[in-house]
Amino acid sequence: MSPNLILELEGDGLPIRLDLLLRHEVPELSRTEVQRLIRSGAATVNSRTVNSPSSKVHSGDTVEFSAPGPVSPDAPPAPQNLDFHIAYEDAHVLVVDKPAGMAVHAGAGRRDSTLVNGLLARYPELANLEPVERPGIVHRLDADTSGLMVVARTLAAASALSAAIRAREVDRRYTAMVVGRFPTMPGVIDRPIGRHPTIRTRQAIVSGGRPARTRFAYRSGYFAFGKPLSMISLKLETGRMHQIRVHMQAIGYPILGDPVYGIVIPEIPLRRQFLHANHLAFRHPVTGEGLALSSPLPPDLSRALASIGSPSIAVLSAVGDSGC
Repeated sequence: MSPNLILELEGDGLPIRLDLLLRHEVPELSRTEVQRLIRSGAATVNSRTVNSPSSKVHSGDTVEFSAPGPVSPDAPPAPQNLDFHIAYEDAHVLVVDKPAGMAVHAGAGRRDSTLVNGLLARYPELANLEPVERPGIVHRLDADTSGLMVVARTLAAASALSAAIRAREVDRRYTAMVVGRFPTMPGVIDRPIGRHPTIRTRQAIVSGGRPARTRFAYRSGYFAFGKPLSMISLKLETGRMHQIRVHMQAIGYPILGDPVYGIVIPEIPLRRQFLHANHLAFRHPVTGEGLALSSPLPPDLSRALASIGSPSIAVLSAVGDSGC
């Protein structure tokens, strides 16, 4: 199996465990799957095979990983009983509070345990929607981002919700912890995003990329383990892959716990990026009724926050159009 992922490591967040690095570089694979592949000889560091998932990789290392190929489009997802919370449902739409660690749909090397598998077990009528590999999915969250996302239960709802997202009529807001003393004035990041020029699994700010806009507002500041940290609110105006994570890295405030685009602080008990989709608002695609839902920080992010301590600075600021 020839390598299809080649990483030349540099920057913050290093050294890091090999399995954690590859888990975030190939988010379609679970950490258990990544560890199994490493033990089978699928990873090399500086051209030498490494079989230990806990091996540390450092700045200047070259990592090659032979990830499995994509799932066959002829294999529809199978229903599976999985644990996730439904925040709202009716005959036309669902709002899921997705847990961290669950991919939305199948991808490279992952056929099972996705949100789509779980949805098909609870709502078998979704199998009648196209495309069959992601029925009802009109927007996504990264596997290690938790929080709210809307799912269509009918073709008409899917069409209407997709149009609303394109028209920026769906209000998607996030809570994130970033490394650095964030500016207290709200603002907007408007930088195009596209595929990284050399690392196929990453996104980057690139000329000629697709337009990407993220609004931000400061909430509170912290100082822990020798680093300033900031809790911020974010609002997506577009929905590019890894948009928030790429934009935060680009302006110099990487997301805490993200080993791909951010910074890992070992003393903080956090195994993924501190990023949570905490608010979702939209007009119902059939009734026109306004729906707004919120989701509190999940337990893992609450534990990480408790380890950081009390805020040293707090500012109330809106992330809506008037505030940004």
